[in-house]
Formats: sequence, C-alpha cells, structure tokens
Amino acid sequence: MIIQDIPITGHTQLTGLLGSPVAHSISPLMHNEAFRCLNLDYIYLCFDVTEETLPEAVAGLKAMGARGFNLTMPNKNRVVELLDEISPAARLTKAVNTVVNDNGRLIGTTTDGVGYMQSVIDAGYDIIGKTMTLMGGGGAASAVCAQAALDGVKELNVFIRSSSRFYPRMKELIDAVNETTDCHAALYDQADITSLRSSLAQSTILVNATSVGMAPDTDHSIIEDTSLFHEGLIVSDLIYNPRKTKLLSLAEQSGCKIFNGMYMLLYQGAEAFRIWTGKDMPVEHIKQLYFSDRA
Repeated sequence: MIIQDIPITGHTQLTGLLGSPVAHSISPLMHNEAFRCLNLDYIYLCFDVTEETLPEAVAGLKAMGARGFNLTMPNKNRVVELLDEISPAARLTKAVNTVVNDNGRLIGTTTDGVGYMQSVIDAGYDIIGKTMTLMGGGGAASAVCAQAALDGVKELNVFIRSSSRFYPRMKELIDAVNETTDCHAALYDQADITSLRSSLAQSTILVNATSVGMAPDTDHSIIEDTSLFHEGLIVSDLIYNPRKTKLLSLAEQSGCKIFNGMYMLLYQGAEAFRIWTGKDMPVEHIKQLYFSDRA
C-alpha cells in the first residue's frame, strides 16, 4: 500500500481492526483501497489488542472519535459488554465483529454470518436444506451458526470442547435456533468422535470456525483422522492465513472440495464498509486485487 494514494487530512476518519494476532490481516489493504477508489477520507489500521487490553482500547477509540472498528479473535465476545447498543443479530450470537461510532454511541453488530453464507455461494455451493457440521464456539462460530439456520440450513451439528468457556453461550444459541428457526441444531463435545463421524457422514459441509491451523501454528488441524472425510463433503475453513490450512490439505487429499475464509472476509468487510461510510464497497475490484489466489 502506497501512503501517498491515501492522503491524510485533518478530517480523516479512523477505522481499524482490534485483535491478536492481526499483523497477517489483509483488511487494511481492501478497506484502504476501497476508500481510495471512492475518494473517501477514511483510513483503516490494525491494532494488536488482547482481551485484557480491549477495554482500554475501546475507550480510547471512543474518546478519539474513531468512526468504527472491526473485532477479530479473541475479542468478538468480550467487546459486547463494552458497547452502548448491539443489533438483534449480535444479541442472538452474543458476539460483535463490527462497531460504528454514532455521535459518541458505540453500536455493535455481526456481519460474519452474512459474509460466510455469501462466500459459500461464491464458491459455487448450495447448502440450503442440507446438513452442516460446525467446529468451534467463539464469535465467528456463533455468527455462522445463527445465519446458516436463518438462511435455511436443515440440520446443524456443532462440536466444541465441553470445557470451553464458550460452551454455555453456544448451548444458549443452539436452544434459540431450535426455538426460533426451522433448523434442527445440536451441540456435542469435540472429543465425541463417534458423533462427529456420524455427523460428517450425513453432512454436505464441514466448517472450521476455530483458530486451529492459523498462522503461525500451521502444523495443526482440527481433524487429523482423514477417515472422517468422504468425497461428497465440502470442507470450509474460516482461516485465510495460510490460504490452505492443514485441514484443507488433508481434506483435499481425501477427495473433498475445499475453500477458505477469504470471501467471508471480503463480504463481512463489505458490510462493515457500508455501515461506516454509507457506500457500497467496490467488491469486484477488491476481489480481483486481493482474492484471486483463494484456495
């Protein structure tokens, strides 16, 4: 990114990403290029912020009048209690990935689920009316779970460690999905390999919504036993760095169709862009620049 292409003025509005790690993120590239294309006086930066430092970071951004910010792991759940208002979708998932500063009020929502479901379509797949196996219980997993159910996935089996601090929250979400949508959702311990094998055998798609396999710890996979895969299974990893995680490599070697989290990032970012600026991100232009090597 060449700084002279993004002039900084006394009116430049700050947006950015709070998470840890964030140095690998391509969000600054796509947002800053979109700002440049539309001649908008905004800038997007990354800030390495942990759950422990998040309250101070949010208070600082609010005090400085930042226009808004994104949240990534591990901050999507923790930030909820720091905001003035959250959207209905965020209340359902108890997670926020996008915050807008509306005249001093911080309003949070989640765009991850919409972004993921659009990424499935862009990858060329139709999972409506079918079965999904979802690994994980954090903010991204919650967003995918909720949106998949709302969009019409027929059955959704979620696997998470029963010892995880996210387990009770995911249990609440599963109950809400069953009460308010036509999707049948169930929650299992990640260690229950028998149930996992059964779920995958019936599933059209497997989604990894954990951080297992993310750079720099790329030697790990949420599933190591390749006998759990079958050729009719689509394997999707929300991770996009590396482009092809160990999970995706193992699945591809087993004959599965695969795709990563690149387009989820694109489409959740496009919605955040619209919330901050009131403008549509030039998605096709951004896709050609930064997403052409999607796995």
